[in-house]
Order: sequence, then C-alpha cells, then structure tokens
Amino acid sequence: MPAHILVAGGGIGGLATALALAGGGHRVDVFEQAAAFGDIGAGVQLGPNVTRRLSQLGLENSLARVAAQPEALVVRSAGSGAEIGRLALGAAMRERYGAPYLCIHRADLHGLLLEAVRARGTGALVTAAQIERVELSDELVCVSSSDARAWEGEAVVGADGLWSVVRRRLDAATADRPPRITGHTAWRALARQDALPPALRRSGVDVWLGPQLHAVAYPVRAGEWLNVVVIAESAPAGNAHDWDQASGLAALQAATGRTGASLQALLEAMPGWRAWTLSDRPPLASAAEMAHERLALVGDAAHPMVPYLAQGAGMAIEDAVALSEALGDGGAAAVPAAFARYAAARWQRNAQVQAKARRNGQIFHASGLVRLGRDLAMRALGERLLDQPWLYGG
Repeated sequence: MPAHILVAGGGIGGLATALALAGGGHRVDVFEQAAAFGDIGAGVQLGPNVTRRLSQLGLENSLARVAAQPEALVVRSAGSGAEIGRLALGAAMRERYGAPYLCIHRADLHGLLLEAVRARGTGALVTAAQIERVELSDELVCVSSSDARAWEGEAVVGADGLWSVVRRRLDAATADRPPRITGHTAWRALARQDALPPALRRSGVDVWLGPQLHAVAYPVRAGEWLNVVVIAESAPAGNAHDWDQASGLAALQAATGRTGASLQALLEAMPGWRAWTLSDRPPLASAAEMAHERLALVGDAAHPMVPYLAQGAGMAIEDAVALSEALGDGGAAAVPAAFARYAAARWQRNAQVQAKARRNGQIFHASGLVRLGRDLAMRALGERLLDQPWLYGG
C-alpha cells in the first residue's frame, strides 16, 4: 500500500515533490503557510537538467506555452557593454542535452505545478498552515501548525525553505545555526517588452559582469515580458527573512554606480524594483543532512545556495524526482530505506552545485587582474567555459 506523505511548504519544490510522489500512487498532503498558494513576481532559468525532469512530470507541453526559449546567452562588460563571451542555447541545447533551456516566470511555473497537483487529486492542499512542530514515532509522523492544528502521516518532506522547521528537527547538530548572510543584495524587476524602447528588449539571456556586481536580463511569459536581476555586494536589504521588499531605483543605482550607460539605461527603464538579501549555508557534508528515518528535505530546506548558477529551483525539482524514484510505489515500511537512498544519491551533487555557485559569484564579481584574466579566458574559450556538461547533462 502506498505511503501517506506530508509535505511542509507549497512552493516550487514542495509542489514538484507532491506531483512526483503522487505519480507513484502515494497520498500527499501539502501544507502552505500563506493564505493562498502562489509565488512572487520573478523569473527563473531552467537548464536542460531541469526541463528534462519537468517533462518526466508531464509538464513539457504546458511549459512550451508559457516559457521563453532563448537562442543564446551573451556575457558583456558591465562598464562598456562589449561582448565577452557567448553560449548557444535554443536548438544547440536540445541537440546536446536532449532538453531545452527555458526562461519562465516563477508564478507561471508554480501555477503549472499547482494545476498538475490538483489534477492528480491524491491529497489535501492546506493553506494558512505554518508548520512549527514535527514529532516522530516508530511508524507515524505528526506535524503541528502555529494555530494548534495537527496532521498525521507516515513521512514528512521539508520543502519549507531557507528557515526550515523540518531541517531543525532532522539535524539537531546544526539546528541553532542560522543561514549565512552573504553580504550580497539582489534587486529584480519585470516589465512588458512592448513598454520598453526597442534597444532594451531582449530575446536571449544577457549577463553583465562588473566589479562586485553583475546583472542578468532574459524574457519570460512566452517572450512578452522581460525579467532583470541585479546582484551587488552591498549592505543587506531589510529583513533577511523577507525576499520580496520594495526598493527604489536610487538604492539600486547607489550599489551599481560602476556600470556603463547601456546597462544604466535598462535599469532606469524597469519599474517596481524589489530587493532581497542573499543567504546560503555551507555545502552539504553528508547524506545525513538531507534525510533520516521518516524525514527528508528538498530544495532550500536542505541546500540553500547563491543564485550564481541559476539552479536553486532546479535542484529542488531534481530532488523531487529523485525522492519519488527512490520510494517508487513502496509503502510506509519502505520509507526509511528509500529516504536513505535518496539522500545518498543527491547530497554530493547538491554540494557540488552549492560550491560552484559560490565560486561563480567570485568570478562574476572579480576586479583588477582577476577580472582581466577572466575576460581574456572567456573571449578565447567562449562556449568551453560557459557550457556546463556536468550540470546540464545530469
């Protein structure tokens, strides 16, 4: 008999987990702390490693309707705007990795997952349920919310993000260690492409690199909208728990004064800037940090990372599919061994992505001779440096 699994967190990782587990016939209840299921207004890049998993979950056609498929990733100097390197995406990615490279609005991806979970109809979707306590017995788990409601199941998956309650229950050794505030702040904005001057519109992914900062722009919503993200080494923006804070253009410009006119023109044209402080944790050191007995973690609950590989959501989706594959259609008795297999299969890849994301941040934000060396290498080697076979082929 399939297992009854409780998923704490109704974001992208939680819903992907619910959808994947439901495919194995399991009953899956999802608990979301917000009053309604939803996600913020931001974009997300989905490499072939991620779109391959989403196709496994039955979302290939739905993704094609709402995502943008850029033809190239172009790296530029944040000062001059000159091209430094280029990576072919589009058909080249499909040919090389058997899956596309897509850009999508987070809310659209979340909506597709939510629609698919609802269509499965294999469990409850509970809102306004902030899980604060997790208790275990030999065969059951119980989760309790801040308003004293309680639910029982046979396993718990923590998809409850950076400040995960399930993580604290799983890993007592690090329970009191908060995430690391990186000292980097991210700003993001969205605009309709037809509201921007033609010179500022984008059909591909553009990345600008400068000392202590970088910016990324790419299309979402079938190419009709433009998503722009700027990350700078600056004072933390507001509350570290809140990654959706209003921010003015002046604060952004104060942190990006070292950029050239072409990038500044784009930043000035974008409305409604939002900011958040970037946090992470050290790369995973063992499988025990991802699962134990009837508890497992996915996504940021297990391995929060800086966004310099654009793989935060991607690793959560990889986790979801791997967890489902480890459990199969096994019942409650199979959960501890299945969760152990899942953690053993995932922890090293997640640790590698965490570490390489940190390293990418140092490369992106380099100055002086290191920056000059980076630019020379990128101009000479181009795709050999920008492609990520170890990542996209996984």
